[in-house]
Amino acid sequence: MKVGKASILAAALVLAIGTTGCGNKKASDSGDILIGANFEMTGGVASFGNSSLNGVKLAVKQINDDGGVLGRKLKVLEADNASKADEATRAAQKLIADGAIALVGPVTTGNTMGAVPVAQEKKIPMITPTATAVKVTVDERTSKVYDYIFRACFIDPFQGQVMGDFALNELKVKNVAIYVNSSSDYSKGLQKFFKETFEKGGGKIVAEESFQEKDTDFKAVLTLLKSKNPEAIYIPGYYEEVGKIVKQARELGITVPLLGGDGWDSPKIVEIAGKDALNNTFFSNHYAPDDTSKEIQDFVSAYKKEYSDQTPDALAALGYDSVKLLADAITRAGSTDSGKLKDALAATKDLKLATGTVTLNDTHDPVKSAVVLEFVDGVQKFKAKIDPK
Repeated sequence: MKVGKASILAAALVLAIGTTGCGNKKASDSGDILIGANFEMTGGVASFGNSSLNGVKLAVKQINDDGGVLGRKLKVLEADNASKADEATRAAQKLIADGAIALVGPVTTGNTMGAVPVAQEKKIPMITPTATAVKVTVDERTSKVYDYIFRACFIDPFQGQVMGDFALNELKVKNVAIYVNSSSDYSKGLQKFFKETFEKGGGKIVAEESFQEKDTDFKAVLTLLKSKNPEAIYIPGYYEEVGKIVKQARELGITVPLLGGDGWDSPKIVEIAGKDALNNTFFSNHYAPDDTSKEIQDFVSAYKKEYSDQTPDALAALGYDSVKLLADAITRAGSTDSGKLKDALAATKDLKLATGTVTLNDTHDPVKSAVVLEFVDGVQKFKAKIDPK
């Protein structure tokens, strides 16, 4: 049988990947404990990645200042996935090859799915701070839970339900339009679960339209949505496009409440949309920095001290919590052996973190509350807390 150049190159690539570290099941019991940080430091959601990485670094600093874990220091190995799934794959491979005993990140669902097969194959525990799609921890084809994949955030079904209930019960609206990012699994997931909850509660979806990542002109579709006379518009997406949509919606005279998910949580959205345009907008999130609980205020205070009085967003809080989850699991496992570590992570129960008290369920998802935040003159304000049903 004749073998072409493409086949030879493919075989070489498989061999290279297969020999780039086989996991660290027998990691050294001395020296620094290496944690791989696979984040979107550049690209379309760089604000998310850098916030999460800041949270990771703060948690590592605090843990090391307190003596480390198992008498050893934590050390962060960084890799930029450039907000791309294929780069997230390569970043995961490199971090594992460099000796990481666990991975934290990426941020988005799409990029996280680029790293999942690598962590599973190499048997290296991986915690995503913020990827909310169900398929991140559960194989869609087999419905089996990925042994080595965990998350620090709640999932899309809960987040969609939160905003559906909020629209019905808090805003008292019955007719809503949905404007979804058709190129994003995250956005489509939130659309699905919001719609199910809203319609089940007696609401009506009067229009469903879509945009794509990197779109910049939304006025034609917004004009169409306006003609349907919705009482609110649900826009599940990331801050870069959402900021432009909010700005253009207000310019067209759309004054109804605009609703979204945790993808709105970036200081950049205020720069893009403008403070005034963001008034009367609401989004689901993982925590509120003005919540008075001790865990949250301790975290906010430490973060502001470390990062020039900057208020941490949810991405920073979840990056921070991811390291705390990992450190707790290493402590309980008494080892950095990957098998023992993934078992310890799966057994996490009643762990107090910045975003709440966390127990991981059978699908490696945290069971915890969500909050709804409102923008008031460009500042996020706590509006409501919703517990899991």
